[in-house]
Amino acid sequence: MKTLIQPLGQRVLIEPAEAEVKTASGLYIPDTAKKKQQRGTIIAVSKELADDEKNQLKENQTVLFAKYKGDEIELGDKKYIMLEVADVLAILP
Repeated sequence: MKTLIQPLGQRVLIEPAEAEVKTASGLYIPDTAKKKQQRGTIIAVSKELADDEKNQLKENQTVLFAKYKGDEIELGDKKYIMLEVADVLAILP
């Protein structure tokens, strides 16, 4: 996937997963009550990362990230989060 944004420094660009819109019992969750998403897919990785970080973090990986970190960016109708590498908590299978 090619993006127009190339992260600089020690950063990655993440597309957050969609927030849940219904509970397990079928009730719709209003926008004001939705939880901030902590899971997403890496869209772009900085070219300035150290070799060990480049080997771990790759495009199209699903990751968990810190809840209130990063900067939200909107491009067209898509929303992204620009995060420091240290704010990526885990890689999901």
